[in-house]
Amino acid sequence: MGLFSALLGNAGAVSQEELVKKYGQLLTEGEEVELGFKLIRDTFIFTNKRMILVDVQGLTGSKTEYKSVTYKSITRFSIETAGTFDLDAELKIWISSEVEPSIRKQFNKSVNVYEVQRLLAFHVLK
Repeated sequence: MGLFSALLGNAGAVSQEELVKKYGQLLTEGEEVELGFKLIRDTFIFTNKRMILVDVQGLTGSKTEYKSVTYKSITRFSIETAGTFDLDAELKIWISSEVEPSIRKQFNKSVNVYEVQRLLAFHVLK
């Protein structure tokens, strides 16, 4: 992930091995990391059971919130692909009956948003 994309707030892909090494203690028995992305200091992880959103807080980054979202609580989601002048793609996720999306993430062009959509669809539509 390039520095320019990170400064703009775009997420880039992170390897499964790196995610398991850093966040393995969050996983339950039988839970496996399928896909993950880093956004400056924050990370979001798709596992075979849920999404984990890692929110690093404060100037020093010493406080971290780990938010777990089960796939069954996702009522809808959308992706917006990158255009010619728009260099990023966007993912929006609605939880329960919310009017506005609870989760919004932007991806740089290195991320295949169709892969993200396919993974979400697989888990949400079960």
